[in-house]
Amino acid sequence: MASTIRVRATSSGDTTEVQALIQHPMDSGFVKDAKGELIPPHFIQEVTFEHDGKKIFVADWGPAVSKDPYLKFAFKGGKKGDELKISWTDNKGSSDQTTAKIQ
Repeated sequence: MASTIRVRATSSGDTTEVQALIQHPMDSGFVKDAKGELIPPHFIQEVTFEHDGKKIFVADWGPAVSKDPYLKFAFKGGKKGDELKISWTDNKGSSDQTTAKIQ
């Protein structure tokens, strides 16, 4: 199965900028389908980025985050060629993870 996570990490000086796009429906549980029935909640609860074995960014999300969320942040200490580990888990127990090299 292909990863649901697309990541770009670029290093400039001592700062690394990370951009990620995660494919996920992020259903809130408040929207109705075509038959008028509520679509059950299905959303990412936690996103984690690790560098050199340490968590550098953790986000606790809920049903208010939009479909296919995009996030962007920067951190100090990453170098070109280093790897980032990215993972997420949702409220139904699904998860995905990938790694990306810093460019």
